[in-house]
Amino acid sequence: DREGVPVDPDHIMLTNGSMQAVTQVAEAMQDAPGDTCIVEEVSYPGTLAAYRSLKLDRDGIPLSEEGMQLDVLEKQLTRLAAENRTPKFIYTITTYQNPTGFTMPAERRRQLIDIARRFDVPLVEDNCYGDVHYDGDVEPAIYAIDDDPRHIYLCSLSKILAPGLRLGYVLARPPMLQKIMDRRHDAGSNTLAAAIVAEFYKNGIWEHTSFGNQALKVKRDLTLSLLESELADQCVWSHPVGGLFIWVRIPEDISGKALLEAANARGFHYLPGISFHYQNAKVPYLRLAFGHLTLDQIREGIPILAQCIRENRKSNEPRDFDSLF
Repeated sequence: DREGVPVDPDHIMLTNGSMQAVTQVAEAMQDAPGDTCIVEEVSYPGTLAAYRSLKLDRDGIPLSEEGMQLDVLEKQLTRLAAENRTPKFIYTITTYQNPTGFTMPAERRRQLIDIARRFDVPLVEDNCYGDVHYDGDVEPAIYAIDDDPRHIYLCSLSKILAPGLRLGYVLARPPMLQKIMDRRHDAGSNTLAAAIVAEFYKNGIWEHTSFGNQALKVKRDLTLSLLESELADQCVWSHPVGGLFIWVRIPEDISGKALLEAANARGFHYLPGISFHYQNAKVPYLRLAFGHLTLDQIREGIPILAQCIRENRKSNEPRDFDSLF
């Protein structure tokens, strides 16, 4: 409905949350431990942990504010092909990327599709935040742009209805869907949760989704406003048009460990950049998740973060950078 693409029910596999979909797709695509996959340089920690457990060799592609840097991707794929290490798949969060909140424009998605096709690498598109939209037009999903039967689309109801329902899904065309289903060894997805959701959404998905997004937009706007008033001279951050996260670049003269400990001690919690890096590198970033907080908690929390950042810097100079990269 969102993408204007008819969906055959036989092309859908329900899962117990999107993480089951992420893990099972990777298992299906993998031939052996040590196989290579492509990920964004910073990505969802749950996905990265799953890939580590499967012993997939992850090759990270740096990001720009328009998503994965496609020139770097092409160079990496060329190098891997020369080493006879064609990746099993490319995993990407193209819309409201976690942790950065970036969205890949439609033209760059088409370029990504072209690169993947030329190197014969399937695309795994995780769009679990795609319905959490606030401003502007919605960029089309890769699955909607191109009908290549190797494309795999993952989504979830956790972000627009309830995380505890543990209901996600895989959308893929034959024979790719069967390849994924052949690796499923549980007793099936949560049928009770699916029946409840079907009843809840029997008159459509958008009324409730719009209602939730309006509340989330207020939280996003408040967080951005407070960052501007409290930290404009210290940090730079993303301005996402959807999703649940804001990616903040902090000065490099701050110890990430000391900042995290100081914030935690004052009751302010965030995830540091190292949690999202595909190689656990200590990058000078942090992610703010605003969706689960009250407005009062946001009003109280951002000044605490600002104070911790100022106290843990080794100088009193303003930031010496103007962009997220």
